[in-house]
Amino acid sequence: MSEVIEKIAKIISIKENGIYLIFEVTQDKDVRFLHFSTCPSNDYINWDDKKRSKHRLVEVHFSGENQNDHHGSKHTGTNPGSRLKFKSLNDTTNSFGRKLVFELLDEETNVGVFSNIQFYNGIPIVRSWTEIVHKGEEPVGIEYVSSFAYTGIDKEGLTNREAKMRLHIPHNTWYGEAQWKKYTLPDLGLYTVNEFSMKRLSYSSTGTWSTSEYAPTGFIENLETGSGLIWQIEHHGSWHWEISDIADSLYLQLSGPTENESQWWKELKPGQKFVSVPVAVGAINGGFEQAITDITNYRRRIRRVNEDNKKLPVIFNDYMNCLLGDPTTEKLLPLIDAAAEAGCEYFCVDCGWYSDGYWWDGVGEWIPSKERFPNGITEVLDYIRSKGMVPGLWLELEVMGVNCQLANNVPDDWFFLRHDKRVIDHSRYQLDYRNPNVIDFANSVIDRLVNEYGVGYIKMDYNINAGVGTEYNADSIGDGLLEHNLAYLNWLDGIFAKYPDLVIENCSSGGMRMDYSLLSRHSIQSSSDQTDYLKNGAIAAAAASLVTPGQCAVWSYPLNEGDDEEAIFNMVNSLLLRIHQSGHLSEISHDRFLLVKEAIDYYKTIRQYIAAANPIWPTGIPNLGDSWMSFGLRNKDKNYLAVWRLDSSKDDYSIPLKHLVDKEVDVKLAYPSKGDANYQWNKNNGTLTVVIPKMNAARLFEVHLKQ
Repeated sequence: MSEVIEKIAKIISIKENGIYLIFEVTQDKDVRFLHFSTCPSNDYINWDDKKRSKHRLVEVHFSGENQNDHHGSKHTGTNPGSRLKFKSLNDTTNSFGRKLVFELLDEETNVGVFSNIQFYNGIPIVRSWTEIVHKGEEPVGIEYVSSFAYTGIDKEGLTNREAKMRLHIPHNTWYGEAQWKKYTLPDLGLYTVNEFSMKRLSYSSTGTWSTSEYAPTGFIENLETGSGLIWQIEHHGSWHWEISDIADSLYLQLSGPTENESQWWKELKPGQKFVSVPVAVGAINGGFEQAITDITNYRRRIRRVNEDNKKLPVIFNDYMNCLLGDPTTEKLLPLIDAAAEAGCEYFCVDCGWYSDGYWWDGVGEWIPSKERFPNGITEVLDYIRSKGMVPGLWLELEVMGVNCQLANNVPDDWFFLRHDKRVIDHSRYQLDYRNPNVIDFANSVIDRLVNEYGVGYIKMDYNINAGVGTEYNADSIGDGLLEHNLAYLNWLDGIFAKYPDLVIENCSSGGMRMDYSLLSRHSIQSSSDQTDYLKNGAIAAAAASLVTPGQCAVWSYPLNEGDDEEAIFNMVNSLLLRIHQSGHLSEISHDRFLLVKEAIDYYKTIRQYIAAANPIWPTGIPNLGDSWMSFGLRNKDKNYLAVWRLDSSKDDYSIPLKHLVDKEVDVKLAYPSKGDANYQWNKNNGTLTVVIPKMNAARLFEVHLKQ
């Protein structure tokens, strides 16, 4: 131990917002990240220097450098990552909270590496990113850079990692978003076979759909100690994270695009700077639900300030199980009347408004169809306003169809190019937002919709995956994509600065880009394109794990020939999030229309609580195929609980509300007010027993502490 202590020049111990962090600077200026947890620890005192040296603060690998580790595909043993020397620590405070910046230097290349850790007052979550500044004389090629790297996520407690560690992964797909699964490490094939292994748990997304297979987040918990880590990568392009073992410890590394996983490589010239994508990491005490509470609070903190997330207006959109991309003046006018009568506050005309017929491969100019709107689209938009609603239109402004005339008249450098050919996906070209002419065009479309048509809402869709990127004017295909991603965000920031009251929905075939690169800017997110309301319930009940409730739009689309229970089920799906109302409201029965109106009226009495509430899952986070589900929101003494019975043969369900054990509460069936259901509060064990006599039925309850 004395030999170890002699090599330590400095221990930097920090406690902030309930997080304990320990860094070590050795006598030869090596920097180690030894501890990040809700629990204090000095275990590092007993480690030898070999073990401590594996606790890298940042991993950076340059072309032509030795990756000096028996690593397989893992991003360990990087160079100059292993050579970086401590220069300084800048410890400051800004409007968010405390901020640490470690300045490191590779003396061989004279490249500076700045590891940034931003705290947020009152929240046990940090945002982390890495900046690389070239101060040398020769270009370097970056193959990998971590935005966050920490070794030791399993070190707390006495039992082995196979027994105590659980990894929660949010699987995502079109029509099946937000499906979390919990695994032991052996479930995923990671065993303790040596002090390290080649096996890694590797999760990535490559291309322009950031969440088509997984959400860029995860949670690992320690069942023995109750501690854990939650993370999210805040990027709408390619990303990567991995967990594996090194020096008898598990590590977590988070990054944006990489060369190995996403064909990203960056040449950094003298005087240039590269900034990695930001990530968020939280130290958690209390399990999955507490982790979601903490990251929900963080997501609200980093979000663009806007009125939409305070007021949560009700939106009608004519697409889902309704007009399905075939709007006309004749079809829209009765829908507008019905939406207004139901209490909707925005009305969005979805896709098809710009084409006389089939439109998929011809999108791109965004000029209203004269055939669909003989008196002009402004007739419809003005009619929406006359009914007291804000008009909206659908756009897909990052693409042009292969049969769009404008696409044939502009040069190739407007688009993603690979092998000197335009990239085509699902009959669309991908626009390149690095091109100033593309920016001018996109600005002109938004200006026309807002200033000429009076649009206050845009559904911004994105229905392709343009793949690894573009080679045009880029160091690599992935570099072209990353630079486009950043250019698009800059454009979006400019639009919101110019039109601060404009609501722009983030939609990518539903939830295929459900990430906080975009959601730190957009106030509302489409959660899914799922057309089956029963399956949509399972998605809606879990979606608040990935998006704050006030941003999470869920379709409610009563069917023309449905019954009362179907209409109720649809409305319960959306009542604790954001209502995306649709369906042929002008054609459904009067009784079912009244159920829709009752739900919207009720929503307006509770939405101020939704805007600040945190999600709860008393019976576990739901999955597709569950026979019963529950999802709730907790706002101080108020609790709102949605309950779904699907194909269960049992008509009763016991729902534990642990935070209300031994508490006197008032329980009421909130929606529908005259629904067929029984319920009983069991004070001693804090459970609500619910009886719903019919299958494929849903109810919404209020469970409030007695004053």
